[in-house]
Amino acid sequence: MMKLTTFPVRTINVKNMTCNCCIYVIRHELALDGIELHDIKLGTIILSHDTKKISMKKIESIIESFVFEIIINKEKVLVEHIKQAVIDLVHNSTYNAMVRNSDYLVERFGMSYSYISTLFSKHESKTLEKFTILHKIEKVKELIEYGELTLSEIAYMMGYSSVQYLSSQFKTITGISVTEYKVTPSHNRSGLDKLILGEIF
Repeated sequence: MMKLTTFPVRTINVKNMTCNCCIYVIRHELALDGIELHDIKLGTIILSHDTKKISMKKIESIIESFVFEIIINKEKVLVEHIKQAVIDLVHNSTYNAMVRNSDYLVERFGMSYSYISTLFSKHESKTLEKFTILHKIEKVKELIEYGELTLSEIAYMMGYSSVQYLSSQFKTITGISVTEYKVTPSHNRSGLDKLILGEIF
């Protein structure tokens, strides 16, 4: 049963949260007297706080000290939700090769893909298509390392029409072939935080 609070509940939208580790860090750092966390998930924190003990400015300062960013602009908030939707589809769920990325986003947000894509490009340094491809390639790297699936199975799982298409895109993005990657896989993996922050590619 959720504890009732006498303080106003606030929703804070946060940029650059990419994984459960981010949730852990924020939860740990905000475990201060005067702050009550009601819910926390990638991109969103819901809390209430005793303003006599801790200010909103202090809370924002704690969050931003870990390379996270408080988002106020509504379009930027939506773009962050789009990023999280792509991450959910590619990394955190069983990828359905029969569902196109565009269809998934259209259904999730109830907006045309053209609008979603244009909005994404307006606020980010790369297109939504490129952002999605980068994450798919990172997932492919992970699946190759596991060694449980053939390249044909990986290609099908990730929605590629053929192994040749996957291999070609893999080399374009990484600069090495799938075969070369298999030799030293861990040295070529990129963290999701770097993909989100645009530090690579």
